[in-house]
Amino acid sequence: MYLILLGLPGAGKGTQAALISEATGMAHITSGGLFRENISNQTALGRQVQPYVEKGLLVPDRLTIEMLLERIAQPDAAEGFVLDGFPRNVDQARALEEALAEQGKAIDKALYVEVSTEELVRRLSGRWNCRGCGAVYHERSMPPKRAGVCDRCGSALYQREDDRPDVVRTRLEVNLKETEPLLAYYRRAGKLVEVDGGLAVEQVQEKLLAAMGRAQEVR
Repeated sequence: MYLILLGLPGAGKGTQAALISEATGMAHITSGGLFRENISNQTALGRQVQPYVEKGLLVPDRLTIEMLLERIAQPDAAEGFVLDGFPRNVDQARALEEALAEQGKAIDKALYVEVSTEELVRRLSGRWNCRGCGAVYHERSMPPKRAGVCDRCGSALYQREDDRPDVVRTRLEVNLKETEPLLAYYRRAGKLVEVDGGLAVEQVQEKLLAAMGRAQEVR
């Protein structure tokens, strides 16, 4: 089975992709992981990708898809893969579809972990960092013992500019505008499944596995 996991920042799609991989044996593949692995190993593709990554530029779709096709040819992807972080737009989705079709393969489902904007803002804007040791806390899931003070070194905690609620909200709006055409693309193809990501992590995993038709397949 070949899956794409979609979701806005903070929806937990990375966590869910890892859990699906652990439960089913499917390979969890991220575009960032592909870039790092190929650059670290100085493969031919890695050397081509490195200048883009170092300059913070978007890696051309051709290179990303070529790396992906090499990755899914590896033995651990024999049972399929969960793709996390790609495609990001309809052009990339079409390019991926064409590349897989040449190998007689196709994306089976695109699973969208849907979480309300307000919940995403709460999740993303609750993060605080230590000025001393760099430790990271969260107001809800991992608060410090004393508000504003690091448990480890006693230094003051601060909130990064991009973690402020107003900045987070703007970032989510931009991401949603980019994601909506991709959702429409997979909906038209009859491959989109939307799952409530506001539930507990274990409940979301159960719903995703059920959507895959593999609810009982847990290792």
